[in-house]
Amino acid sequence: MTSAILPLPLIVLGAPLLAFILVACTPLKRRGELAAQVVIALSTLSFAAAAMLFWDQLESPDAIQRWTTSWMPTAGVPLAEVGWHVDGTSAPMLVVVGLVALCVQVYSVGYLDHEPSASIGRYYAWQALFIFSMQSLVLAPNLLQLFMGWELVGLCSYLLIGFWWRKPAAAKASVKAFWVTKTADGGLLLGLILLYSATKGFEWDPAGLSTSQLNVITLLLLLGVMGKSAQVPLHIWLPDAMQGPTPVSALLHAATMVAAGIFLVVRAWPLFEGAPMTLDAMLWVGSITAFLAACFALVQDDIKKMLAFSTCSQLGYMLAALGAGGMAAGYFHLTTHAFFKALLFLGAGSLIHAMGTNSMKAMGGLWRSMPGTFLLFTIGSLALAGLFPLAGFYSKDLVLESLHHNQSWIPLGLLMAGVGLTATYVGRSLFLVFGGTCRSPDAHPHEAPFSMMFPMVILGALTICAGFLLVGPFHTLLGVDGGFHWTPLGIAGLVIALSGIGFAYWQVRNDRSISALQPVSALIQSAPLDRAYERVWHGVLLATGRAIAWIDRYVIDGAINGFGWACVVLADRAKRLQTGRLDHYVGALVGGAVAIVLYSVIVYSLWGGGL
Repeated sequence: MTSAILPLPLIVLGAPLLAFILVACTPLKRRGELAAQVVIALSTLSFAAAAMLFWDQLESPDAIQRWTTSWMPTAGVPLAEVGWHVDGTSAPMLVVVGLVALCVQVYSVGYLDHEPSASIGRYYAWQALFIFSMQSLVLAPNLLQLFMGWELVGLCSYLLIGFWWRKPAAAKASVKAFWVTKTADGGLLLGLILLYSATKGFEWDPAGLSTSQLNVITLLLLLGVMGKSAQVPLHIWLPDAMQGPTPVSALLHAATMVAAGIFLVVRAWPLFEGAPMTLDAMLWVGSITAFLAACFALVQDDIKKMLAFSTCSQLGYMLAALGAGGMAAGYFHLTTHAFFKALLFLGAGSLIHAMGTNSMKAMGGLWRSMPGTFLLFTIGSLALAGLFPLAGFYSKDLVLESLHHNQSWIPLGLLMAGVGLTATYVGRSLFLVFGGTCRSPDAHPHEAPFSMMFPMVILGALTICAGFLLVGPFHTLLGVDGGFHWTPLGIAGLVIALSGIGFAYWQVRNDRSISALQPVSALIQSAPLDRAYERVWHGVLLATGRAIAWIDRYVIDGAINGFGWACVVLADRAKRLQTGRLDHYVGALVGGAVAIVLYSVIVYSLWGGGL
């Protein structure tokens, strides 16, 4: 279905792009409040169009809305097509991106009210560019356009993490995120090159590809997925990315950008489905990440870093489900997680805004002074823990069932252990932040303003009802059988989650640490992975860069400069022949004639008359 004036996909893409151009290229960039209003208005228009597309897709799940045009014709054949592709796979993600982005932008009005006007204009310009980039990725009709949106999203991540660029930690974190994800994107790019060489296109249809070709191509694509979705061992950038403003953390690094890797697998599922080696790799990488990242979250005192490691863990759940063949389960968990994790990050922002600190040990007793934040943060936390009837319960249960159906027992055991760990760190954060009394006597906690509370209420409502309302329609959109039903595994997960919260209560009440996880804490503090990557950077990348620079300077530039020098020298010598004297020219002419005659005589005498 199209709108009366413009096609709905064009509105989804065009509105945020127009917002970016208006704010970045006009005096609006120096008028922060007006820039915010323009971006929010056009983002609302984009979301409304996305919601209409989603509704149309629910009415006609098998319908496809596609428009493409040729791009970069070579020898009469286009390299690829660009445009949009709306179907049951892309429609839910359009709504997730549009809704979460809009909530974050409204929330940011109150959160960044102390920032200079020009900084706010810069912030909203990059927010608008991010929405355009992410929706372009989602609407891509092929993997090449998806890759272009993918890289633009990475640029926006770099800019927004380093929003407070005068802080050395923020500047370093943005560079770290850029390099880690770009390194992984090298694998993604190589996979696309191999796909094009094999099929002469960038479609996600594996027609004509053998299993071995699919394994190689998708393993390279998986490398890019691991970087973007912060999977072990490429997870190291995400906790540092918390140096950006908390709304940025909610939008990019919890709900949408980091989920782009999972969406790529879902979008290109026909490729991945035929690659058993890649599916096994996804299963193990996801389950190991889910378990280890939950351990890391359990020993964090910084509330944002705790949520960052939690995001790594939940992305691991999604990837493991995809590896087990549960495409719908992984995608549904992406959707519900976007709502409750964005809610948790915005709730954390409300706490930080009120207390002026990220440390959970410096908080306490805040349920009295911040009842709204307490209620909403609790809803998000219990959804993350997977308690019934919140959204996280439904999607987590589907993930566990997909591994059980695939008989992946060890990965399933890691995820079940992750359920208990998740509930423990969730309960620990609730009891530390809201229980007891405030441990900062000089603090004056207060409830967040309406502009911050209203988006949290919207996300809280979705966290409560999205699970049971969407689980059926979601499977219908994807064209697969399934849905929620009570199973012994789901009941066991619920019992484990409740036990984890109970253990967290005992731990906080008795001020006990978990001695078994002290080595994990030491692992985080010493950051051995960071040092290992730094050695690789200095030992391999920088050495390679120096070698390339030497070749460029002395071989390539040397050859070019040497050729130029030779031309100058030869020209200088040749110009001396032009004396302007007639007797010199006559002498040269006679000398040349004599030389030709002598040459002819010598050749005739040597070859016996045969020239």
